[in-house]
Amino acid sequence: MGKKSQDLLHIAQRYIPGGVNSPVRSFKAVGGTPLFIERGFGSKIYDIDGNEYIDYVGSWGPMILGHAHPEVISAIKEVSDKGTSFGAPTHLEVKMAKMIIEAVPSIDMVRLVNSGTEATMSAIRLARGFTKRDKIIKFNGCYHGHADNLLVQAGSGASTFGIPDSSGVPQDLVKSTISLPYNNIEILKDVLEKTGKDVACIIVEPIAGNMGVIPPKKDFLQGLRKLTKDYDIVLIFDEVITGFRVSYGGAQELYNVMPDLTCLGKIIGGGLPVGAYGGRKDIMKHISPLGPVYQAGTLSGNPIAITAGLKTLKILSSNKEIYNELDKKAEVLCKDMSENSKKVGIPAYFTRVGSMFCIFFNKEEVFDYETAKKSDTRRFAKYFHSMIEQGISIAPSQFEAGFVSTAHSYQDIEKTLSANLTALKSL
Repeated sequence: MGKKSQDLLHIAQRYIPGGVNSPVRSFKAVGGTPLFIERGFGSKIYDIDGNEYIDYVGSWGPMILGHAHPEVISAIKEVSDKGTSFGAPTHLEVKMAKMIIEAVPSIDMVRLVNSGTEATMSAIRLARGFTKRDKIIKFNGCYHGHADNLLVQAGSGASTFGIPDSSGVPQDLVKSTISLPYNNIEILKDVLEKTGKDVACIIVEPIAGNMGVIPPKKDFLQGLRKLTKDYDIVLIFDEVITGFRVSYGGAQELYNVMPDLTCLGKIIGGGLPVGAYGGRKDIMKHISPLGPVYQAGTLSGNPIAITAGLKTLKILSSNKEIYNELDKKAEVLCKDMSENSKKVGIPAYFTRVGSMFCIFFNKEEVFDYETAKKSDTRRFAKYFHSMIEQGISIAPSQFEAGFVSTAHSYQDIEKTLSANLTALKSL
């Protein structure tokens, strides 16, 4: 790692807990000094020491067009001259709402917020207000933001049932949260037979993206849809990562399963902070000022973030080949990385849905949180540092997704595969 990043980390640690503003940036899971990034363009990012990296983190998913896309940057510059925030409605918010509703099959009405955490927290409150029930069900390893009642078996946290993964979360608060194995519809059936009438909502990542990338098993999402209808439970899809990523209409379009509420974020902000939740009109009308469920946000729908998102969605919607090309690039990357692991004799399990992908250093199939946790995190840490040293930026955790953008070229992929082979050999 560069000396400037090391020096800046020491300074940052005086003022910011751990020197970072989001825990995974600290490199705690892999060791070493985090990269302090100075700029990015296209598929590349550059740290303050002047090192160039082909980037597969993509700001954890939003940068589907790559960094500093000229049309997005131009739109941001133009709108910022008119003001940054008004705390009042603008026509841009209406355009964004209309665009989301036209794109996402299940959404009739939508409310804009400032982050994915706000979106999931608000959707759950809405589901409780609509059903007049208190309990919620989530799935082990699925992360839905850092709201108190969602920090139970959330990705890399504690794995004891009913115990919060974070200090500061009251035990009484998480008693209403039930966390079950992902991809296991039979256990869910058993639980609902006992508690179904008390459950307000089931929230799920339709494609898990916070314990690595784990696709839903055949009929898992369809099973969720049937059971929630049987028990009058609100089904919430957390598509903060998958929305506009795996297809323009998200995972629900890809798998043809329509939830009652959907949470969005990341791509709809074009790299700026934004979130949204929306769904059935009869449910959404329970939100203030129409109904009794309160939710507010001073900066919600601010012009700059919405403009970046609008331009991003316009580019994605204007070229029907974008998602096919993303899929092809990611397929080449993952297929050849898998071949490299076989050549070297390093056990690895690869997952991919569209432009989301993950390499698990695992001898067996990964289909839920328990199987993901069997991965060799020490081996991943060595692999990570080898890739970084060769100019390839991947997430500093075994349990995070990688992302391909439209800016990645086949030359980038070829260089990545060469680095991948070298990294595997070093293990």
